[in-house]
Order: sequence, then C-alpha cells, then structure tokens
Amino acid sequence: MTTLLVIAKEPLPGRVKTRLTPPFTARQAAALAEAALADTLHTVAATPAARRVLVLDGAPGPWLPPGFEVVPQCAGGLDERLAAAFARCDGPALLIGMDTPQVTPDLLTVDFAGCDAYFGPAEDGGFWALGLAEPEPGLLRGVPMSTPVTGAVQRERLVTAGLRVRDLPRLRDVDTAADAQAVAAAAPYGRFAARLARLTAVTGR
Repeated sequence: MTTLLVIAKEPLPGRVKTRLTPPFTARQAAALAEAALADTLHTVAATPAARRVLVLDGAPGPWLPPGFEVVPQCAGGLDERLAAAFARCDGPALLIGMDTPQVTPDLLTVDFAGCDAYFGPAEDGGFWALGLAEPEPGLLRGVPMSTPVTGAVQRERLVTAGLRVRDLPRLRDVDTAADAQAVAAAAPYGRFAARLARLTAVTGR
C-alpha cells in the first residue's frame, strides 16, 4: 500500500499565502491556508494508505487530525525538501502539497500496477501531486521550482529516467484571490470554502 506524504508550512501570518495579500490581510491569508491544510489532511486521513506523513516546516496545531507521522522539512530549496521527503520512504509513495483543498480520496487512491510514477499537473505550470513506485530522490533534485515550467521539467525528468508515467487530473493551486474563489467553487462544502465565504462577507471582497 502507498505512503501518502503531505508537505506543508505551519499556517502563520506572513509565512503562508503571501500572494493573497492584498486583498486579504496576512492573518486572513493564514486562516485560509489553515483551512486548506485541514481539508487536505482530512482527505488524506480518509484515503487508504500504508503510512500518512506530514512533512512540516513549523509546529503542528489543532488542524492536524490523528493518524499522521510528523517529520520536519530539511534545509534547502523546495527540490531538496521534496527529495528528502521521498528519501524517507521504502516503498510506493505519493506526495501532495497544501494548496489543493479540493483534492478527494479518489484522486489520491493510486495503483502502481502498470506504471512507475503518477504526475498531477497544476494549472500554474507546477504540479500538485507526484507519485513514485520506487522513491528516488535524485528525480527531484535540480528541478527548478515555482516557475511556469516546473511541471514540464519534472515530468520530463520522469520520462527521461524511463519511468512509465500516469497522469492525474489537472488541478488549480490556491495562490491568488482568483484561485481561492475558483477552488472554493470546485469544493463548496469544505473548510476552505466556508472560511473564504466568512472572510468575503466581512471584507466585501
């Protein structure tokens, strides 16, 4: 069975979702980040898995459901931190971030029979999920992160290594206020949508 990895930051004002400010304040942006993280973790908790691991920059809070191992992120760039997360696994693993609260257990229930890797492209050119039947940290090191070509470079890295890649649906990350509205519309009953609705009612934005 697959290990599910979630890489995330503790949702503190000024450290998360800075592109939501403006229109939201740093505290409001952190509240949205917390809701997105909580939705993501509860979805992972509802998905069959061998292990559930939160790879965290910061300290866990009340948003963390039971059943997770919590390990610290290593130092270095995002490529190094993702690589280190996979290095902790000795079997099939699927890694996601905290920016897609619309994710569902069905999307995260993967079967590596007939493929070596799963790749979930994001609308901004990155990727929201990466799965490896045999985790190899070197497949991530050196990939330029947070660019419009990050996803294309990462997927090409998998193909060049000779892996059979199965693509997951394209999802939208929450980076901007427009992203937040679109993602909330895609998952209207989650914590993220409810938090956004409350903040929008207060701010009028």
